Amino acid sequence: MFSQQPWYHGNITRSTAEDLLSKAAKDGSFLLRDSESIQGAYALCVLYQNCVYTYRILPNEEKKLSVQASEGVPIRFFSVLPDLVEAYHKENMGLVTHLQYAVQKEEEPEEESEPISLPPQLPPRNFTSNEGKDGNGDPCRGMERGAETTQVSISDSYLQRLQQIDLSNLTEDHQKSIQDYFCTSLCLDAEQVQNGNPTLPHFRKLTLSICKNLNSEISRTLPSLEALQKVLDQPLSPGPGRLRNQLSVDANQSVAFRLEQLTQLICSIEDKIKYSVFESVGYDGGHRRSLIPPVTFEVKSESIGILNKMYLKVDVEGGKVIFKKSKDGPEDKYFVHNKILQLVKLQKLKNRLVLVLETEKEKTQRKDFVFDDTKKREGFCQLLQQMKNKHSEKPEPDMITIFVGTWNMGNASPPQNITSWFLSKGQGKTRDDTANQIPHDIYVIGTQEDPLGEKEWVDIVRSALRDITNISFKHIASQTLWSIRIIVLAKPEHENRISHVFSDSVKTGIANALGNKGAVGVSFMFNRTSFGFVNSHLTSGSEKKLRRNQNYINILRFLNLGDKKQNPFDITHRFPHLFWLGDLNYRVDFQPQDAENIVMKIKQQQYQELLAKDQLSTEMKEGKVFIDYEEEEITFAPTYRFERDTRDKYAYTKTKATGIKYNLPSWCDRVLRKSYPMVHVVCNSYGCTNDIMTSDHSPVFATFDVGVTSQFVSKNDLSKDPQGAIKFMNCVAVLNTKSKTKFFMEYHSSCLEKFVKSAEGENQESAEGSIKLTPLIADPEYLLDQHILICVKSTDCDESYGVGCVALRSAECSYTEFCIKLTHHGERTGELTGGIQLHTSKGKQSEKLYDFIKVGDDPGASKGKTGDNTKASTTVLTTDINNPNYMGVGFKSNNQAERGSRTMAYSAKDTALGNISPKKTGYEHSTSSPSGKTVAPVPEDGQPPEMFDNPLYGSMGGSRGNKDQLSPSDAQFAFPKTDLDADRQPPLPVPRIRSYTCSETKQSSTTKAISSSGLQPQNINKKPVVPSRSEGGIAVSGRPPVPVKARTGQPQEPPLKPRDYRDSSELPSKTRLPARTGQTKDVHHEAPQPPKMGRPLK
Repeated sequence: MFSQQPWYHGNITRSTAEDLLSKAAKDGSFLLRDSESIQGAYALCVLYQNCVYTYRILPNEEKKLSVQASEGVPIRFFSVLPDLVEAYHKENMGLVTHLQYAVQKEEEPEEESEPISLPPQLPPRNFTSNEGKDGNGDPCRGMERGAETTQVSISDSYLQRLQQIDLSNLTEDHQKSIQDYFCTSLCLDAEQVQNGNPTLPHFRKLTLSICKNLNSEISRTLPSLEALQKVLDQPLSPGPGRLRNQLSVDANQSVAFRLEQLTQLICSIEDKIKYSVFESVGYDGGHRRSLIPPVTFEVKSESIGILNKMYLKVDVEGGKVIFKKSKDGPEDKYFVHNKILQLVKLQKLKNRLVLVLETEKEKTQRKDFVFDDTKKREGFCQLLQQMKNKHSEKPEPDMITIFVGTWNMGNASPPQNITSWFLSKGQGKTRDDTANQIPHDIYVIGTQEDPLGEKEWVDIVRSALRDITNISFKHIASQTLWSIRIIVLAKPEHENRISHVFSDSVKTGIANALGNKGAVGVSFMFNRTSFGFVNSHLTSGSEKKLRRNQNYINILRFLNLGDKKQNPFDITHRFPHLFWLGDLNYRVDFQPQDAENIVMKIKQQQYQELLAKDQLSTEMKEGKVFIDYEEEEITFAPTYRFERDTRDKYAYTKTKATGIKYNLPSWCDRVLRKSYPMVHVVCNSYGCTNDIMTSDHSPVFATFDVGVTSQFVSKNDLSKDPQGAIKFMNCVAVLNTKSKTKFFMEYHSSCLEKFVKSAEGENQESAEGSIKLTPLIADPEYLLDQHILICVKSTDCDESYGVGCVALRSAECSYTEFCIKLTHHGERTGELTGGIQLHTSKGKQSEKLYDFIKVGDDPGASKGKTGDNTKASTTVLTTDINNPNYMGVGFKSNNQAERGSRTMAYSAKDTALGNISPKKTGYEHSTSSPSGKTVAPVPEDGQPPEMFDNPLYGSMGGSRGNKDQLSPSDAQFAFPKTDLDADRQPPLPVPRIRSYTCSETKQSSTTKAISSSGLQPQNINKKPVVPSRSEGGIAVSGRPPVPVKARTGQPQEPPLKPRDYRDSSELPSKTRLPARTGQTKDVHHEAPQPPKMGRPLK
């Protein structure tokens, strides 16, 4: 097999191949790898003049291989790869240069074996062969001797076993079929496997023959069961008959698959009829109905400067909040749920809350309350949010709560009581007791080293949740890989909202063949929002950090979840919300002699010094793993490695045959998340338990409020609505690659009928530089919740070079500039800049349930009636806790537009230099909410309020705790200066022609820029032009610049002094976006600098 050839590197990534060729540094160096875009194809990578050229090797219908080389060169076909490689060692074969030096594989360090719990052993495969048989009758004749010996041995072995079994109760035709398979067909299947076909066609034929009557019986029974299911299904059940499409249409499917689906269908029917009958007679299964009892909070209310004690009683089921002067006294007054308009949590005063209430005649009233502590305030907020959700008139929810838990069980059975885990009790950011009765909508539980059977563990979890919530949760999905498992449970009322359930697993154990390490995943749709969950158990050992990073990359590449149509994207881009949990096994980088000091700091709860050496946090900050994932602040003790049956002592030494091994206390068990930009996601708790001690790990919990969307139903006649438009302008991608190729961009979104492909770019910008997309629906209620995934691909091998995401909500007001990171297979691959303009039909967004709770700083806030923003006072700063940062996407408030554009220009310069490390720049939070509700961010004194991080919710800037810190790649969406600009015509893209150079001697990766042109090919002037210093401020001819209007009451920000680039050989405007018409800049004019040494890429 060619897999043993030194030049074949298997499924390595494109960037890894480029690195290996760069190290070789010889023209004619080459290697072969598997294609990332086409299954069964290969990619031939050749180094020439410090650039990597990639050629696809495609099989035809006869499985003959050919190279896609230069035009005009005759196509040659080869049976095997070694013959192809040998032929292309000759010159003039259509490649940029002939193949000369094969790049060898890098030897991976041998992994230290560790004790693992293996699955049941398979029978041995190697037996002594019978060499005296006549080879003429052997169906395996012609194969290699070693393979023939093994196959004959397998055949003989199974025939011997067959003779020892009593077959008298089998029919004659079945006996003959089984004997024939082991005599002849088994070797034919083995030959098929050796040739790359692992489907075992002869064995499949045998099972279909044996199960012929069973198949016909399934086909006869299935329609009856499906008819019964349709009767029991609720009207809104998604896709009735979906199982029919999977089962009854193709009777040649695997019998095991059909039986499994048939079993699921029967169980589903049983559950539905039980639920209907139980509900009709009022039977609750031995448990009372799930009701949240009224909860009373002791608070203090300010009156004439004096704090008076009073009580707030929250009746979730009754839908009202009662004000009382004494705990057991009469009601003073109450407000029903629809009269409570807003909760504003103050950041400076962590235990203070403002209620915005509606009184008579649509007037509003503010009530300020001080709680005993922050946890009590959060419990009150969660109860009111639950009340708001419960009594909402919306037919479908737009926010759900999710519990995510991970636990390495240490191959030990769990204790009798594990409810503290699901109640988020223990250390860290925990849940208040007043919120105990609030059930989450979805529970996702990941376990590692799980010794239980799947059904047994599901029953234990469901029983624990039933004890807490009095709800019998539905088992949605589960996936197990050896002792790694993930299960998903949901409320019964959500069963018909959940669809498109997928699950998969990936092995990352020794040689990626053992399942003691790896990952399991589940994905599903909740109404119109897709979710992905990955539970992983990565390589252990403090010194194996790089191996863990590689585990992550492999899981990203090979875990198959979600929409299969999104082939260019790995799982980090397939879901608006992706949660990654598990025993990630990252340790703290201390020496073994520091063990006692570490334990002392843990007892003193001094975690920050230890977290500074946390491997995962360090790798994430350096962009080496989990790029753009977020993790809530860790405020709990390390979860590994405890002595069992106690949480008071860490067992950090372990005696092995090779000596004493140190396992320093570490945060091995983690929950990370990654969401699309400008979506609602809030972490309410993150911690570990104290009382579950059967394992050397403590269970970890995290809970989230997550915004979701539903099937859009327009209130207007869509045929009469004007057509919407999404316009991308001046899109420039800067890639970190040595590949010599052309590129194009693909635009993917669920709001488009199909993906749109731009024209090819050749490291040169076109004069037009824009592309227009037509959405299916132009209503802003629908369109502002959508996102566009932009994929940069190469023309030579159709492989992705990076993907980024842009939220359409960012262009809600007007033309918006963006700068986003590009990633591929978990690696940072470049940066994409450009502008987006959105045209929607007339319409107004409805109030979102998650807009009910805001975060603000000014106690003088007020809000008008629900949905009426014009009554809002200009003296409040309220900020949604959402996800403004994804793939480096951010946005700035209106008064920061000019500064934001400079930040982008400097950031682009750093990228052109090949420097993608973080750089400090200014940053401020926008007040734009996900639902488009904006509150003026200027307090009465005219000064912008100071933003404080809320430790309850972590840093408002994600990983950037300090507002003075921002990486250059985290560039900003630049919003317009004032609302007065809304009547102006949108700015036109400034024609720009640039030439990008590639150094022939530079050893580091060359950055290339490609631009997205229109759908029709453009006539591009390819004459190299040196951009001037003032290029970013050039205005359109005949259109003088319009002075910038300042916001009333807002002090004009002093102009920033431009950076002096005279000492640098790089031009700051190399990838800078053009200034929009009407926007002025303080630009330092200077004579053009001579271009760098090199040649223009054309």
